[in-house]
Amino acid sequence: MVAKQESERLMPAAEQDISDELELKAKKYLRGDGANLEVLRDKKLKGQLTVREKLYGQSAKAAAKAEKWLLPSEEGYLEAEGLEKTWHIKQESIIREVDVISSRKPFDMILPELGPYTLEYTLSGRYMLVGGRKGHLAMMDMISMDLIKEFQVRETVRDVVFLQNEQFFAVAQKKYPYIYNRHGTEIHCLKEHGPPLKLQFLNKHFLLVSVNKFGHLHYQDVSTGEMIANYRTGLGRTAVMKANPFNAVIGLGHSGGKVTMWKPTSSKPLVTMLCHRGPVTAIAFHGGGHLMATAGMDCKIKLWDIRKFEVLHTYSRHAQTLDFSQKGLLAMANGSKLQIWRDSYGNQDYGPYMSHAMVKGYQVGKIAFRPYEDVLGIGHSMGISSILIPGSGEPNFDTWVANPYETTKQRREKEVHALLDKLQPETIMLDPSKIGTVKPPRRKEKPTKKETESEMEAAIEAAKSITFKKKTKGRSKPSKRTRKKQDEVFKAKRPFLEQQMEERHAKKQRTTEAELPKSLQRFARQRA
Repeated sequence: MVAKQESERLMPAAEQDISDELELKAKKYLRGDGANLEVLRDKKLKGQLTVREKLYGQSAKAAAKAEKWLLPSEEGYLEAEGLEKTWHIKQESIIREVDVISSRKPFDMILPELGPYTLEYTLSGRYMLVGGRKGHLAMMDMISMDLIKEFQVRETVRDVVFLQNEQFFAVAQKKYPYIYNRHGTEIHCLKEHGPPLKLQFLNKHFLLVSVNKFGHLHYQDVSTGEMIANYRTGLGRTAVMKANPFNAVIGLGHSGGKVTMWKPTSSKPLVTMLCHRGPVTAIAFHGGGHLMATAGMDCKIKLWDIRKFEVLHTYSRHAQTLDFSQKGLLAMANGSKLQIWRDSYGNQDYGPYMSHAMVKGYQVGKIAFRPYEDVLGIGHSMGISSILIPGSGEPNFDTWVANPYETTKQRREKEVHALLDKLQPETIMLDPSKIGTVKPPRRKEKPTKKETESEMEAAIEAAKSITFKKKTKGRSKPSKRTRKKQDEVFKAKRPFLEQQMEERHAKKQRTTEAELPKSLQRFARQRA
């Protein structure tokens, strides 16, 4: 009986804890703060907005419940005991402790004749595409570890990238980018791009982006074949390019230490940032879109807040390649050594989390985290490797976004839906939250001098063409009619002359203020 009473006393407390947890999770899904409806006087509008706010709250609670009960998996990190450090733990120790399936994911593929290698994963993380500098291309199924296709193009390969799914991929070869299907058949040769150095694919917009050795940036729609844009960057040759997954803006790193950000509807960069005192060697964007990591030849790695374009932290490290994982881990590589950093306290202050050393002499060319898996892929001078990084991948995948186990029918339906939902190039901007909002009123542009003169001449001609009624008793003399016409012409010219006087006065005031010291300019404004 006592135990029953205690359980009844404890049950409400447990339910209260669950409800508190759900409220915290629901805040993540709410669309901002609710509107203040008390100030509205329109009863109809107030009722409609009340119903809408209620629906928003219900949807947020439903999403919070789904996250709690249907997404039970959580990421796990390495935890050290006592004075032990996580970056001292070796891969052999991790492999001994994980399950059998995870222990098969690390591997070393030694291909010394055809390297160095670059690699790329699909959005679901199931397929991996590798390309050797001397023309070797291969696609693998990372779940079954089967080789799907392997062939030799007998030409220099600089970069590889998957298109909308694993059925097609693009390869940056010596003279042009080529598009192949999964069977190794050449589909297209994109001669308009020129000799490419780097490739990126914007999956929401179906745009293939390339930068060639002349510093030209190309955007091409792979669904229609149309060349959307072709811009000259004007900052020389660059082989550093990365797409921001949040807003699809392309970031380029240049030899002068600058980072530029581009969109297909602007011939000039949206942002030009001087990030380093030497050439930029690598760029990486966080999945949230507001954090950027850059590395330069000045032996600095910098973390930037893109919303304010300011440096958050600077670290004395050298890196040839960078990459962010789905959960925010930052991987960097230089020579044969890799380091993985983690934001342990949530304040964008990254610190060492893991480290890994390749065989002495191996030169790491590219690193990429495998989506939805705790795996880091490494392309180096002697082949391809893969290591385990606990806590790097998202533990719960959404089948509507990326399904590693999708069937052929699901893949076809998803491709059709993606084409129907394809975003236009105009939607690429630094702040995509502005899409759907009301455009602010445009400030009236100042007319040019020629336009002002033409308007004044038109007003004078209209004043001269006015006909006056004939009046008796000497009031229609030619001298009086001429005087009336002159008055009308003066009235037409008067607003233009007043505007010119105001502009001259403002210009004179600006010049006098500029001549004065800053400490005295405020007195000059008061006197005026």
